[in-house]
Amino acid sequence: MGYAYDIAQGKVIDFCRMLHAKKDFFITSHSENALYGFVLFRFISFFQITMTILAFTLILLLAAYCAGLLGSLTGLGGGVVVIPVLTLGFGIDFHYAIGAALVASIATSSGSGSAYVKEGITNIRLGMFLEIATTIGAVCGAAVAIYLNNNVIAVIYGCVLLLTAAMQQRRKSDHEGVQGSEMARRLKLFGSWPQKDGTIKSYELRNVGGGFGVMYIAGVLSGILGIGSGVLKVLAMDGLMKVPFKVSTTTSNFMMGVTACASAVIYVQRGIIEPGIACPVMIGVLLGALTGARLLKSMNVSVLRQIFCVAITLVAFNMIWQGLAGQY
Repeated sequence: MGYAYDIAQGKVIDFCRMLHAKKDFFITSHSENALYGFVLFRFISFFQITMTILAFTLILLLAAYCAGLLGSLTGLGGGVVVIPVLTLGFGIDFHYAIGAALVASIATSSGSGSAYVKEGITNIRLGMFLEIATTIGAVCGAAVAIYLNNNVIAVIYGCVLLLTAAMQQRRKSDHEGVQGSEMARRLKLFGSWPQKDGTIKSYELRNVGGGFGVMYIAGVLSGILGIGSGVLKVLAMDGLMKVPFKVSTTTSNFMMGVTACASAVIYVQRGIIEPGIACPVMIGVLLGALTGARLLKSMNVSVLRQIFCVAITLVAFNMIWQGLAGQY
């Protein structure tokens, strides 16, 4: 599978097997010093295994923290960053990286989503309605992803990264004066959100069917790639349904946790979520996202976002190239 976890342990495990094979020699030599030497070797081997696992966990935790921090500052999300880090940086199999990213998405969405709900920006009714589509799509995507080749996943993921980078250059809009559709009115999907001056601004939306269909595709991609597919969700709400951009992003963040949970069930049943990888990634991404949210209030990150968009584009082309070349 090419896991960094297995690579880190491999040589030490071979060393322990060598010691175990020589156990009879040490014991039958009737030498007290030889027996003490054997015990000492066993202790050293155990210490090396422990330190190898600890070092791998700490490095993975630090990398996930940086991924969560960059994802929060650039608005791309930690999941978009952490999967290239795990696959390209640590050599972890795509399926296990996706499982870890799903767990991280659940944690970050639960943390930041609750804050946006408390501020009154998130349209909960709209989010729960669209979750019907994303949840069904996520289950279908996760069921298909189990059987997809790593190279195919890499190409799909590279294309999504290119779309993500392109969406970062898209102009944000609040879509004032939108005339809502009759379906949206019957479903009571209209809402309001607080302004900086303390006033409340109402909004309407339309094209519910088109947004619902794009949400299904977003769910499928979330199940296959282990990301929140926030780009497609925002595209559906902001581009098709004409929901104000800030409401679109916060509602998308609110939905990510539910979508990731639906996908994660399939991965858990298949045994693809590895705790040794998922737990450090979850903690690191969550801490990085929380740090990024605090720094975002006092930093001008426009230049950082432009630089990171270029980096994401380069990573996307690299993943597509390696996937087409069959190098995963």
